[in-house]
Amino acid sequence: MDEAGWRRVYGADHEDPGPRPGREYRELVAGPLDGLLLDVTGWSEQRLGEGAALPTEIAAHGPGGRALYSPRPGDPRRWDWRGDTR
Repeated sequence: MDEAGWRRVYGADHEDPGPRPGREYRELVAGPLDGLLLDVTGWSEQRLGEGAALPTEIAAHGPGGRALYSPRPGDPRRWDWRGDTR
């Protein structure tokens, strides 16, 4: 959490980066998106269990790359980085 007490949300506008009330988030841990929150509002249980391949220009493969994150066993509100892919 930063000094202001809020966290940035992956994919959010830089002018309005904080989490919103009534939304559901997962914390991204390690890798290029470490510390960001991912908005998973409306995701099915199956989709939540699969994790996500998130587009990012700061992945190992540069522009067009994706950072792979999946739920942490025993703590599914935190998603651990599993590597990068194209």
